[in-house]
Amino acid sequence: MINAINASKNNSLDKLISALGIRHIGTKSAKNLAKEYKSMSNLMKASESSLSLIEDVGTITANSVYEFFNQEQTVDLIEKLKNAGVNMEAEEEEERDNRFEGKTFVLTGTLEKYTRDSASEIIEKFGGKTSGSVSKKTDYVLAGEEAGSKLIKAQNLGVTVLTEAEFDEMIK
Repeated sequence: MINAINASKNNSLDKLISALGIRHIGTKSAKNLAKEYKSMSNLMKASESSLSLIEDVGTITANSVYEFFNQEQTVDLIEKLKNAGVNMEAEEEEERDNRFEGKTFVLTGTLEKYTRDSASEIIEKFGGKTSGSVSKKTDYVLAGEEAGSKLIKAQNLGVTVLTEAEFDEMIK
């Protein structure tokens, strides 16, 4: 248990932000905040207006983040975590391959080779994003076995439907 606690101190900044339980902040927003601000210190100093400019962070969420970091108890908690050796910095990003930048994927059905989380991580690593529902703005639907209504909607909207083999070719 002690080893697990010590290992958790090295988690990424986005996981820390997510774990703080800030109202309206999920994993995607936490990743975007960590990517933009690069450290807990920078995030804590962010203005409400600059927060609202971040992808997946609107005015309500920006207000929630701003208010959270301007509470005395939050400042005390962050200081205690910092003193305990918890990572407060984002990892340096290496040169990125952004082949999916601006592209939205929807995952549906049972994938053989990937879990939904691992496929989403690959898509995000290449600059794309995932969504839970198909719309006119969806670029690709990655369809596995027993794909249902999302596949039908994608076909009706003319969205490109990919098999796992086609997805594999795209990420080579």
